[in-house]
Amino acid sequence: MAQSKPLVSIENVVASATIEQQLDLDDVTKKFPDIEWNPEQFPGAVFRLKNPKTATLLFRSGKMVCTGAKSEDMARKAVKTVVQKLRKGGIKIKNEATVKVQNIVASINLGGRVNIEKAVRTLPRSMYEPEQFPGLIHRMLDPKTVILVFASGKLVCTGGKVEEDVYRSVHALHSMLEEKKLMIYD
Repeated sequence: MAQSKPLVSIENVVASATIEQQLDLDDVTKKFPDIEWNPEQFPGAVFRLKNPKTATLLFRSGKMVCTGAKSEDMARKAVKTVVQKLRKGGIKIKNEATVKVQNIVASINLGGRVNIEKAVRTLPRSMYEPEQFPGLIHRMLDPKTVILVFASGKLVCTGGKVEEDVYRSVHALHSMLEEKKLMIYD
């Protein structure tokens, strides 16, 4: 029986999108002076939203990358909002953006400490080199995620494509840690 329930907090959802047409970034930055664009340093223009608080990179190809969302829905809403604002500002966009989640990053608190030295010998697909990084790196096969496990019982899960991947990965790992008696509760 689990002695704690993992507290999962989605920190960042990265989504790519495309409107399948070229974007004139010179025109976009003239009409939206708040957009950050420095083409000598980086080809993308940064369109920041306050609500939802995100940053969306716009590229000439019509491709976009949205970061900073706290959920899949928020990422989709942010891209849709950017497209609406561009249209309102006089940028002709024919299609709705096609959005695809690329990565979900979550922080987790297991509510107890983890015996890392024993875990690296017990958990499959795990690596721990404390001289280089203080956490154990655990690779999940299904769903395909990577979980950083710290002795404090804090985790970082990355690589999920849907929020359910994060929850499935965390619960599977937590069950394994409990089962193999690698959790320490004070």
